[in-house]
Amino acid sequence: MAKKAKGNRVQVILECTEHKKSGMPGTSRYITTKNRKNSPDRLEKMKYNPVLKKYTLHKEIK
Repeated sequence: MAKKAKGNRVQVILECTEHKKSGMPGTSRYITTKNRKNSPDRLEKMKYNPVLKKYTLHKEIK
């Protein structure tokens, strides 16, 4: 039997902010999970962007 999913943990998509502004083709996106109860605000993390070849700020998108 599979485990029952908890209601507070949701899957979110993080998208690069610098890549969006640069106008270069493509996007840098990561999928992660967060606990809705502990962090109700939008998630922001420094993640690696392979196109720009550096660590950039990635923000949660809808």
